[in-house]
Amino acid sequence: MSVERTLSIIKPDGVKKSVVGNILNRFETAGLKIKAMKMVHLSKREVEGFYAVHADKGFFDELTTFMSSGPVVISVLEGENAIAKNRELMGATDPKKADPGTIRADYSDYVGENTVHGSDAPETAATEIAYFFAVTELVN
Repeated sequence: MSVERTLSIIKPDGVKKSVVGNILNRFETAGLKIKAMKMVHLSKREVEGFYAVHADKGFFDELTTFMSSGPVVISVLEGENAIAKNRELMGATDPKKADPGTIRADYSDYVGENTVHGSDAPETAATEIAYFFAVTELVN
């Protein structure tokens, strides 16, 4: 097992539903430590930059419009196999296919507003963390 860092975003629907504390508690209860955190309201341009890898996909405009529609909570989580653990906690992208008890099964209404984002690989995590946090903002 290796200690990893991963990026987590609680999306506008999670903030609007006031479930931020519940979600953060799930991370901590699962052994993930919060190494940095902020609440921001991202501009459409910032979201487009973050999700640039999906720019050619049909859902890009809907995603970037949604992600810039309200505040989000962005955090860096650290722990043993943090990336896989976070993805397990989140559940399947489509909340209708997510296992009971996962974040998306409990708090998401549909795939377009699925409450949380998490990095999918170590390289992606490093890029995503650097997009939102300066090295000096990360607690060691």
